[in-house]
Amino acid sequence: MASGGGNYRNVTHRNSLKGTTTTTAAAAAATDRPLPVNSNPSKPALKNKSLSTVGGASSGPRKSCPGSLGGGGTSKDDAGVPGRVRVAVRLRPCNAEESVADADFADCVELQPEFKRLKLRKNNWDTDTYEFDEVLTEFASQKRVYEVVAKPIVESVLDGYNGTVMAYGQTGTGKTYTLGRLGEEDTADRGIIVRAMEDILADVSLETDSVSVSYLQLYMESLQDLLDPTNDNISIVEDPKSGDVSLPGATLVEIRDQQSFLELLRLGEAHRYAANTRLNTESSRSHALLMVHVKRSVNGRDLDHSSQNGNTTNMAKTLRPTLVRKAKLVVVDLAGSERIDKSGSEGHTLEEAKSINLSLSALGKCINALAENSAHVPVRDSKLTRLLRDSFGGTARTSLVITIGPSPRHRGETASTIMFGQRAMKVENMLKLKEEFDYKSLARKLDIQIDHLIMEHERKQKAFEDEIERLTMYAQNQISEAEQNYANAMEKERLKYQKEYMESIKKLEEKWMMNQQKQGERKDQMASAAEEVAELKRLHNKEISLRKAAEEEVNNLKSQITQLKKSEAYLASANSEVLKLQKMLEDEAYRKEKLEGEISTLQTQLLRLSFESDDTRRRFDLGGPRKVPGSLESLISQARPQVNDLGNEEKSSIANLFEQVGLQKILSLIEAEDADVQVHAVKVVANLAAEESNQQKIVEAGGLKSLLALLGSSKDETIHRVAAGAIANLAMNETNQELIISEGGINLLSMTAANAQDPQTLRMVAGAIANLCGNDKFQNKLRGEGGIKALLGMVKCGHPDVLAQVARGIANFAKCESRASTQGNKTGRSLLIEDGALLWIVQNAINEASPIRRHIELALCHLAQHEVNAKDMITGGALWELVRISRDCSREDIKNLAHRTLTSSPTFLAELRRQRIDY
Repeated sequence: MASGGGNYRNVTHRNSLKGTTTTTAAAAAATDRPLPVNSNPSKPALKNKSLSTVGGASSGPRKSCPGSLGGGGTSKDDAGVPGRVRVAVRLRPCNAEESVADADFADCVELQPEFKRLKLRKNNWDTDTYEFDEVLTEFASQKRVYEVVAKPIVESVLDGYNGTVMAYGQTGTGKTYTLGRLGEEDTADRGIIVRAMEDILADVSLETDSVSVSYLQLYMESLQDLLDPTNDNISIVEDPKSGDVSLPGATLVEIRDQQSFLELLRLGEAHRYAANTRLNTESSRSHALLMVHVKRSVNGRDLDHSSQNGNTTNMAKTLRPTLVRKAKLVVVDLAGSERIDKSGSEGHTLEEAKSINLSLSALGKCINALAENSAHVPVRDSKLTRLLRDSFGGTARTSLVITIGPSPRHRGETASTIMFGQRAMKVENMLKLKEEFDYKSLARKLDIQIDHLIMEHERKQKAFEDEIERLTMYAQNQISEAEQNYANAMEKERLKYQKEYMESIKKLEEKWMMNQQKQGERKDQMASAAEEVAELKRLHNKEISLRKAAEEEVNNLKSQITQLKKSEAYLASANSEVLKLQKMLEDEAYRKEKLEGEISTLQTQLLRLSFESDDTRRRFDLGGPRKVPGSLESLISQARPQVNDLGNEEKSSIANLFEQVGLQKILSLIEAEDADVQVHAVKVVANLAAEESNQQKIVEAGGLKSLLALLGSSKDETIHRVAAGAIANLAMNETNQELIISEGGINLLSMTAANAQDPQTLRMVAGAIANLCGNDKFQNKLRGEGGIKALLGMVKCGHPDVLAQVARGIANFAKCESRASTQGNKTGRSLLIEDGALLWIVQNAINEASPIRRHIELALCHLAQHEVNAKDMITGGALWELVRISRDCSREDIKNLAHRTLTSSPTFLAELRRQRIDY
């Protein structure tokens, strides 16, 4: 019986041919420019239709497609550049299981890489030959795969074109290994995702450019965010005009360095769904999509409208918006296609496989329609095709790598994968350069420049006013000083001349007195007087010349005052220049308001387009059992011969009985007093419960409660066996598991196991408990109500079928514990170890029965992943079993898981060194 989806998944990373795998869409580009790409030079440049448009004429079958994934033509077109989808095929080497099972058979494929050909064997003497853009053998390195498949796409993304790298193939053929390998142990094993991000970060400038990442998974037609597990229903929004797809609800993380990107990949991988199947122990159950958004500023571009005659001013250069290129790289790790009869999927895993196959089938239909230029492309049949509408027939440059295995047992799947690739090679995309003007950045730049101009104007205005005040004060001081100096000089001259005059008068008086006394010398006195008069005239003339010099100095001072007045006039003209600057600032403010109005208009148009898109999507998105009358007793009498030997009857007889009698009447017979009727009714319900389509009806009609009540009330072991089998079938559904737990089903199953003697009854009970062990929510409940002890108690039976179910339940329980510990929801030792299950696990690790041994080996690996269990496992001898599994296990995936667990545990490594074991 299959357990629920998600069991046996390593929550850290995968290590066979798989690696760790890790959105908001960019705005529509304002300008589209062509880029030289690898179009097919032998064909004319014809634009093929996208997933939502009608194409041209159909093309013939393709057997040969020249060119490689990195080469091609360079034709240009106004609407875009035609570029065919490039397809490479990669062959996975034989694993250990295939080497043993296919030892007597030749591989179904033969590669001729030098001719880029692949031969598919139809039988021992007939083959079909196909040609691809690149043929990669099992010896091709990860570096070569990246260079021929993804590097041209990454370079186009850095040049502003959308790009897609996608892996398609059967489950277990190495898709995740090719795309998402982290290369933690060996850098040469790095996959396409890690190498692409290294090239992107090396080429962009983190100062002017930005790189952001979204990591999603499409699980059961539900788009979920791997970086935020609570966001599990992301809507897809499509632009009705451009057809662009955006995911507004997805987490978008900006990447600054490679280490932070690797941490995001590990976080996303821990939340991705996987399950254990016959073909792959860790088979991906969802499609993973990594979206890398690259935004780059284009420097050194002269816009046509900026300058017509070469007279571009500084203001025009300032108003020129920055040219931005926005591109998106989408890396798609598709879940593997599988056939149910080969993968052995059951229960919830079967539903997952159906969903995967349906989405891949929808993608194949779209590829066929595009390859044949059909008038209708069924893009809305699946969310996967809606997400990839730009990758096939759209505007993205697309590279597809198809992975195949060599085993002849899977020739049909290999042929289907090859034909998918051949049809994809006929699809042509029209590549468009995504460029737009960064008006928001221009507005911010203008705001900063205006603030700078205002501050500069205020600073100059203040300096101008300070200079005027300084010159005014200086002029006033100069005038005051000149006036004071003039007054002092005039007063000093007056006093000097007055003193000289008085002295002269005194001398004259003295001389006159003397002349009066010397009348005798009158003539001499008259001559002397004449000389004195002459001297006075000379002195008078000197005084007149000094007065003229003083007047000239006064005139000079007046001319200086005139010059100061002229400087005031110059300051007035400078003030008028300032007024002109103010007017220029007002004009700048007006232009800013005009730009803000244009930006507001653009935002309003974007909002209207968003409303129209939502309205269009709503228009695109726009009915219990019959009762057949009849006698119950007559129908039961007719049905008894049928239910006496249910094991040999066809399912159609049960279905006819169900339609004729009705579910309620069958359930009412469970409580009948006739033991035979009761047994037959329980068997009918058990057979109905085996069909998933009937389970919900049985539960809603109270059938599950009635079956649980029979376990507690009936003493008939046959009823116990059949009822337990029906409960085990119903326990595959999570909702039914909760009902079983709430109705005390664990206690009832435990009591049934304690009282049962028939191995088949024990097998049914163990299967029901094992299904409950696969639910993370009921770990403590299972242990508290005795479910784990009941499982361990059933090993006394010794029957291989019972032991296989016990081992499966323990492996499910250990897997859930390991996941809870990794997510931080559980601390302390394992409940299995506390209940003494480790001894039985170690004793049965080398059981001869393959199903028992496989589950035990997986349980040991999951227990060992939690470091707190290491000491108990060393004491209980589990360490040596882990070493044996890592060396001798026949299954390569379990062998690698054991090796990775040992090398990541410090306690195990220390014990191995202490025991002097070289590992």
